Amino acid sequence: AMADIEVTRAHGKSVAEARKIAEKLVTQLSEEFDFKHRWEGDTLKFERSGVNGQLAITPKDLQLSAKLGLLLKPLKGRIEKEIQATLDKQLA
Repeated sequence: AMADIEVTRAHGKSVAEARKIAEKLVTQLSEEFDFKHRWEGDTLKFERSGVNGQLAITPKDLQLSAKLGLLLKPLKGRIEKEIQATLDKQLA
């Protein structure tokens, strides 16, 4: 089962800082897409009806992957752009 959205970004920060960035990203996306989220170790899981995904923090990078239900597949491009733009801003 392939993810619909996959984004990896090197963070060049400590894991603790990267976790803060992940938290900000998902909180921001939650405002628009109404995600629930929780940490499992250094992986931030997020979901709502029609979406489930995770943002894994490694010492080097942030790895986001998400699966979209049928109704949200058409929004794939928009969601992906939003994730990339937000990550780029947070990591700049």
